[in-house]
Amino acid sequence: MLPTESIVSDPADAERDPSFVNSLARGLQVIRAFNRERPEMTLSEVAGQTGLTRAAARRFLITLEQLGYVCTDGKRFRLAPRILELGFAYLSSIDIWNIAVPVMEALSAELGESCSASVIEGCEIVYVARVPTRRVMSVSLSLGARLPALATSMGRVLLAFLPEEKTRDRVAACPHCRHTQYTVTDRAELLRIMQQVRGQGWALVDQELEEGLRSIAVPLRGRSGKVVAAINVSAHASRVSAEQMRAVHLPALQRAAAEIARSLIG
Repeated sequence: MLPTESIVSDPADAERDPSFVNSLARGLQVIRAFNRERPEMTLSEVAGQTGLTRAAARRFLITLEQLGYVCTDGKRFRLAPRILELGFAYLSSIDIWNIAVPVMEALSAELGESCSASVIEGCEIVYVARVPTRRVMSVSLSLGARLPALATSMGRVLLAFLPEEKTRDRVAACPHCRHTQYTVTDRAELLRIMQQVRGQGWALVDQELEEGLRSIAVPLRGRSGKVVAAINVSAHASRVSAEQMRAVHLPALQRAAAEIARSLIG
């Protein structure tokens, strides 16, 4: 099952587990320190980003280099192409994406808009499939990209369909950042929205993450019937009104989600 309901909310809790392997966790921490803003780093920078000592960071980097996941020019380190194996191993191990992507491509072609799928990790959604058309966001999105769950349509769907107690806990714990003048940041209002999303089965976010961007999302259910991901359609506000998203895009999106679910069951 995809990680929509189970996360380690506090790394310190995990480290108290006698089965927890600290060295593995820290090695993964080194990998996650690299991103779009920090594609290359010196040893000191890696140590600073991870909170490790220089000696410890050096051991992890050398190990990752020898395994082929990191490369270096002798001074600066960066992730190597082999790191993609980790993400592709996840995607290829889940049958749902082999079924979902062609349906998403057909949906994108029908509506002329971008279509994406994501799962949730903590306070963020992680993109696991995407069919782009026009660029509607200033941020370039690709597989593995992360966005705040509270301010995205897919994030609200995934949060709303967690067990009710977990929804409340996550809404309380996640940062309530104001991304635009339209962003909802009030905790009580967010909980009301989550309840509404759960009841109606979809979420529409209107320019809360980025001005000019509207998106609508529905849950994607696996073989067990549980929500395992969310799919959405995004459009520029100048082209598509909120009413049009509800009247035109939502039914098409719901049909696509139902088609994926039927294919999984069959």
